[in-house]
Amino acid sequence: MNAAQCRRLADGLTVGRAALGLPLILALSSGLSGLAWWLLLLGGLSDAADGWLARRAGGGSVWGARLDPLTDKILILAPLLWLGAAGNLPLWAIWLLLARELLISGWRAGQGSGGPASWSGKAKTILQFASLLLLLWPQGWGAAAAVGALHSLGFWLFWPSLLLALSSAWGYLRKG
Repeated sequence: MNAAQCRRLADGLTVGRAALGLPLILALSSGLSGLAWWLLLLGGLSDAADGWLARRAGGGSVWGARLDPLTDKILILAPLLWLGAAGNLPLWAIWLLLARELLISGWRAGQGSGGPASWSGKAKTILQFASLLLLLWPQGWGAAAAVGALHSLGFWLFWPSLLLALSSAWGYLRKG
């Protein structure tokens, strides 16, 4: 596969990830927690795959560099808002994340390259995906105590992801 094909495939995965946000929130709203979990996992894996493809191509497209972080926001904020509405996470913390994402998205839009992600920004995204996968672990996928422990672990992983989000925002803004 040549560099142009890798870039096109990476961009296609990014667009596909953006499209997962609506089915994910619909699955959560309909009580289809298993489907929602699999959609979120698919989105996280596609994020890793499109990054790998872009690196293999020697760098992604400018369009992909701008769209990729926005699709991550859609995929992460949809279940976060649902968890906040359900009372599983505090809305003030989700508001902080939303404000951070809007601020950094605005900053990135002003960068010619789309503003490449920092290592702390990437770590934040990975930690958010892990936290959400644990928080959304379906009730029927194990003993009640084990599922409760996974949900609790997801709740506690959310807080370092929030701290990473805020600290990486500070790092981006210091640069720009």
